[in-house]
Amino acid sequence: MCVENTPPPSSRLTRRGVLAGAAALAGTSAVLAASTSPANAAGGREGRTNGGDLVIEGGTLLDPATGEVTEDAVVVIVDGVVRSAGKRVRTEVPHGAEVLDAHGSWILPGLVDAHIHLNTAAEARDAVLGGATSARSGSTNFFQDIAVRELARQVPRQAPRLRAAGVFVTPDLGDTVLADPDLTPLAKLRDGVRSPEALRRVVEVNLARGADVIKTRVNERAGLPEQDPLAQVYDREQLSAVVAAARRGGKGVLCHSYSEKGCDDAVRAGIRSLEHGAFVGERTLHEMRRRGTYFTPTLTAIAGLADSADPVLAERGRQYLPVLKRAVLAAHELGVPLAAGTDSSGGKIKPIGREVELMRAAGLSALDAIRTATTGAAKLLGLDRTVGRLARGFAGDVLLVDGDPLSDVTLLKKPVRVVRSGIAL
Repeated sequence: MCVENTPPPSSRLTRRGVLAGAAALAGTSAVLAASTSPANAAGGREGRTNGGDLVIEGGTLLDPATGEVTEDAVVVIVDGVVRSAGKRVRTEVPHGAEVLDAHGSWILPGLVDAHIHLNTAAEARDAVLGGATSARSGSTNFFQDIAVRELARQVPRQAPRLRAAGVFVTPDLGDTVLADPDLTPLAKLRDGVRSPEALRRVVEVNLARGADVIKTRVNERAGLPEQDPLAQVYDREQLSAVVAAARRGGKGVLCHSYSEKGCDDAVRAGIRSLEHGAFVGERTLHEMRRRGTYFTPTLTAIAGLADSADPVLAERGRQYLPVLKRAVLAAHELGVPLAAGTDSSGGKIKPIGREVELMRAAGLSALDAIRTATTGAAKLLGLDRTVGRLARGFAGDVLLVDGDPLSDVTLLKKPVRVVRSGIAL
């Protein structure tokens, strides 16, 4: 049984119907309504739906791209975009501009969480306050991430700039078949989403609804005690079908993975980034370097398993974390590009600074660890000309931390102030 005779999904549903439901589930509709109400609109900044104007002065500025450190720096943000950043004596400050005093703090660009599950407006807000001013979704069940992405565009202080993945390309969609009328024919499939036609259908629905990337898997989940993370659910041929369908729409694929063979199959199928990847082998890492495939290890999520009350998950975390740290260091030493991601989900948003801390613990230098959540992750998201640095033309997303992160990266877990698109939160 297949779905090859089902007509392609219509893109006309992108802004209506399906996504209206996603916005309702995510709670973004209410946030947008409150933010654009006449009362807020009359109040100036609270009613703005674009970037703000702000001058940050007196702190120590770190440029992750070069490693350059500038003391007594000034960052000028106009309409949410950096106009200038550097030494005070070389930076012209607009007359009458709102000023944020950063004396005693270090100034960094907002961080990037390259693997996060944002299902609600509240989660999106928590991610920003935790320092993630840009992010890539690891999928949602009902397109909530696409609604969150639209919220970020309208009211940037409420959500990180987001690359949305839509719904998961996985053998068992479960209730996700209810996310879109064009997915319902897949409920008839006895073996689930496995045939080339079924795999293509889920990708096409995601693309029609406006997904920026496609998320799939090669292994079962580590966070469910009844599943075996080393069990493979898709082979290389099936993964290649997902990658081919995504490429036809101009999109890349991120792939949930754990086993050595699963990681290798995923990379050779042409994925853009390998997620988790605890048991990735040296041969696969060499292939990743050759292809430019990114590694998003989500150390935070694996470390979190070790603290689980479930003995199966706790033991899994204790076993996987040291293996994954060794894989991260090996990848870095080989020149495989790394991106930081927390894999936060279920309403528990973990600060992206925790992932930077674990990258450092895996053996990266402090600067290289910071790069995984700035310039490295930005390039993975296709935002390397927009985020990851504080330079002219880049987004006015800023983190202030209470000390030198090159000496202590743990400071990134608790930013003293976050600025999103020129608006201080």
